Amino acid sequence: MRRTALALAMLGLIGAGTAHARDRLGVWNDWGAFRDAGVPRCYAIAMAADQPGQRRATQPFFTVANWPRRNIHGEVHIRLSRESAPGKPVAITIGTQKFTALANGIDAWAIDRRTDAALIAALRGNGDMIIYAHGHDGRAMREVYHLAGAASAIDAASLGCAAS
Repeated sequence: MRRTALALAMLGLIGAGTAHARDRLGVWNDWGAFRDAGVPRCYAIAMAADQPGQRRATQPFFTVANWPRRNIHGEVHIRLSRESAPGKPVAITIGTQKFTALANGIDAWAIDRRTDAALIAALRGNGDMIIYAHGHDGRAMREVYHLAGAASAIDAASLGCAAS
């Protein structure tokens, strides 16, 4: 039941405002994989874990996307819970590894393709990923993502667009 609810929530989250059909490739724990055949685009996605007392302007999520026609494979994208402070980096911690992303408003991306690849390799571990950012309002943001299922969702998204 939880997986079905997660899949429906992620479809609604990504599907808002677009008319493209999405195929569910699978859901593993907190991670799902989807394909937009018309684009084509495939992605793994997770929503940040709920945290008591946290105020969010929007539901944060983390994606790893493949856009075959653009020759983009393994692009990391982060939707923050609030607009970020201009010029402030986004810090990502997975275990003992630390990464930096660049924010533009409510969205953030890895600083380069090498960081995308390193982040994806780190996501394959267990535990949690924590994303820290400074909000435009001066308040700190801290989002937690559970990594169980991430590797399966990333692999499914990659295979889902392999023939596109």
